[in-house]
Order: sequence, then C-alpha cells, then structure tokens
Amino acid sequence: MTKENFFYNLTPDIIMKALEQSGFEPTGHCLALNSYENRVYDLRLEDGSHVVAKFYRPGRWSRQQILEEHEFLLDLGNDEIPVCAPLPLPGGTTLEEIQGLLYAIWPRTGGRVPDELSDEEVAMLGRLCARIHNNGAAKPAPHRISLTGDAYGLKPLAFLEEGGFLPPHLRDRYRAAVLEIVEIYEALRRDVPMHRIHGDCHLGNLLRGGQGWFFLDFDDFLSGPAVQDLWMLVPARDREGLRQREIFLEAYRQFRDFQYSWLHLIEPLRALRYIRYAAWIAQRWEDPAFPAAFPHFGTVEYWEKETEDLEEQLRYFYGHTEDLPEGVKKPEESGEPEQELTNRDFFWDWEEK
Repeated sequence: MTKENFFYNLTPDIIMKALEQSGFEPTGHCLALNSYENRVYDLRLEDGSHVVAKFYRPGRWSRQQILEEHEFLLDLGNDEIPVCAPLPLPGGTTLEEIQGLLYAIWPRTGGRVPDELSDEEVAMLGRLCARIHNNGAAKPAPHRISLTGDAYGLKPLAFLEEGGFLPPHLRDRYRAAVLEIVEIYEALRRDVPMHRIHGDCHLGNLLRGGQGWFFLDFDDFLSGPAVQDLWMLVPARDREGLRQREIFLEAYRQFRDFQYSWLHLIEPLRALRYIRYAAWIAQRWEDPAFPAAFPHFGTVEYWEKETEDLEEQLRYFYGHTEDLPEGVKKPEESGEPEQELTNRDFFWDWEEK
C-alpha cells in the first residue's frame, strides 16, 4: 500500500499505536475532526485529558518544512502569543513517523469559532497580528515557500493546464486573467517586506474561549507580506469592512509599522487565493474525501464562475486603485484594440463550416 492510500485509509489501531509509541496512554476514544488537508483526531487519554493527533498529508511538506512550522509556533508561544503549539515527544522532537506518515501531538484547545467580530475584538486581533509579525520577522524560514506570483499563480495554473482540468472554451480567458493578476502582484510587492506570517489567517482558524483568543492551524505558514493576514481576518470590502480594517490597522500600528500602499496588494492576493484554491482541490482529487466534499468541482459551471471571479477581481482592482506602479496600466490605457468576439468565444464546441 502506498503512503497516500495508507493516509486515505488511516485506521484507529494505527492512530492508537502512534500515540503509544510517543509516550501517551490512549483509552481508545477517537473522534475525527474536520480537516481536508491532513487527518486530525481528538483522543482521550487514561488520565481523562485529551490531545489532538495530526497526521500530515504525504508529499505536501518535507520534515524540515514541518519542523519550521513547529519552530515558529514555539517561538510565538515563548513570546506569550496565544497559539496552539505541538507537544514535545520522546527524544525532544515534536515530529514523529509511523509507517511513513509524519505526525505531531497537540494539546486540545477549547473555544468557538467567531461568526463576526466586534470593534474591540478587531482591535485586539490587530495588536496580536502585529506581535505575530514582529516575531515572524525575527528569523527566516528557508525551507518554507514564499508567497510569490509563481507559487500562488503560475504553478497552480500549470497544474490545471497540464492536468486538463480547464474546459477548452475557457482556457485562454482563465490563463490571461491569471497572468495579468500575477504581473500586477509582482509589480506591487516589489518593495514590500516578506517575513514569516500565518498565511491562512481567516476566522475559521481562530478560537475564542475562556482563556481568550487562540490562533490555530499554521499548516500554510510561509514567508509573505503582512497584508495577507490582515485581509483574511477582515476580508469584507464594503463600507463596514473598510471601517473595521481601519480599526485593525490603528491597533496593529501600536506594535508594528504598516504602510497604506501595502493595501493595494489585497485584491491581487484575494485573486491568487482563488487560483491556488482551485488547484488545491485538483491536486487532491484522488483523495476520496475531495469528490464527496466538492461535487461541483470540475463542471463547466464551476470553471465559468472561477473565470468570471478572476476577471471581476481585475475590474475591481483597476476601479479602486490609484497610483498604479510602473508597468501596470489599466486595460483602456494599454492601446491594444479590443478583439471582436466570434461564435467560437460563446460556444466551446463550435466548428467552422
């Protein structure tokens, strides 16, 4: 059995064996938790306490990359920043292996995922996020990826094209939108600092409990611009969203500098997330959990919506951004004539007679 098939069919006896070889005494109680990327379980121990076992998807991160995630979490914990860090295992490591699968054990953290944030909570998270970034900028993560246009745009595009996921009638439009988004992002991020950030800092990765806030799931942590964590915590771009963004920034600046020009990156980053998310599903399609969870993926309607969303992101960016950097021009200023649409543009199976 390959490591991938073993991962897809992970059984309770292997999970219990992993805990036992790591020095824990499980009772046999095992509850699968919600996670598509990894396999995560709540386990009760003989002393009545609970731990969480996380088995990493094979082939996604190397041992070194996972250990850099753990190092970042331990650094943050030592700075008294509320994160959930892995527990030490025998031999002083935080990462073990069983039958080719890497895993770590975590304390169980109680709390609820917030539905929305009050102004006071937005300010608190702004201060916490600045402290995370202060710590993140203190040292590099040489084995983790960086949030570049290549990693989040071009490589996902190549995977989708080479795998034949894009319908023929949408391939050129989708590709053109991706290339334009990558070009804009690369121009805008040219002088923006890159350092360790959470990377996937949405409300679903926050818990609010009796002990306050906890930042969870640094599985996607990488080197990137600070604004990536900002826009994911306060994602709305309506009047209320922009108002709370200002509250977040005011609190953030109490601990760390943030330049307003970096906000221009938000819409390209939002678009890059769309691209990477679609490729992420495609890359996991052989995992039985994914077709069941994303039944609409791969349909013509799905790709039409994805393409339209990317094009809308470009329209929104050009309509709400002033002082574009050198080399980035609005379409109407490019001087290129608009191409005339033909039947082939509307009907992907059209054949000339």
